[in-house]
Amino acid sequence: MTTAPIPTIHRESHRVHRVGWLRAAVLGANDGIVSTASLVIGVASAGAGHREILIAGVAGLVAGAMSMAAGEYVSVSSQADTEQADLQTESLSLRENFEEETRELAEIYMQRGLDAELAGQVAEQLMARDPLEAHARDELGLSHTARARPVQAALSSALSFALGAALPVAAVLAAPFMQPLPFIPTAPLPPAAPIVAAASLISLALLGAAAARAGGAPVIKGALRVTFWGTLAMAVTAAAGSLFAAWG
Repeated sequence: MTTAPIPTIHRESHRVHRVGWLRAAVLGANDGIVSTASLVIGVASAGAGHREILIAGVAGLVAGAMSMAAGEYVSVSSQADTEQADLQTESLSLRENFEEETRELAEIYMQRGLDAELAGQVAEQLMARDPLEAHARDELGLSHTARARPVQAALSSALSFALGAALPVAAVLAAPFMQPLPFIPTAPLPPAAPIVAAASLISLALLGAAAARAGGAPVIKGALRVTFWGTLAMAVTAAAGSLFAAWG
């Protein structure tokens, strides 16, 4: 007697589960590099010495990381509060209007293409298993994958910002050792400025490419996008610093 082969289950590799942490990590690292590098370049353009430039970079790293953590926690907490309020409303409605909620779920499945009989059967089976989960997913659009997690978002943003901001600060520390190099200009900006700019733009390009690859997007497009905005931010801040120095 031969045994029928077990059919192979086709499994796809999706990236939607990465959305929460990927968004916070990319935003934090990108902001860390851009804001700290721009701050350092702006201070350098105003004629500050190496010590002042380094202090500005470290202060920007610490303040920015705390700001990112607080802002992300507050915003994601607001989202979580809204989700929880909707779930409580839905839970109350399920207790008081179970049959009506079952028909409502069936209507949702009918709008998605199921016939009335099958939609009713699916709704009844899901309502028997976990009615709140079924309505959270199919009526409210909430899922465990995309559920708001304030603490996770705050920690991810703070850590990624600090890691991103550490790159321009490291470039400032390395600037004195690179001054003798012939490709480092001595005017009109201090050596720290072009070193920080070059290191930051390279880091931004790598960050954009890595984030695009992790999210399944075009790598070159992702790299060019963050590099463009980073260049613009640093150029504007350098111009502001130069104007401040001229007025002084």
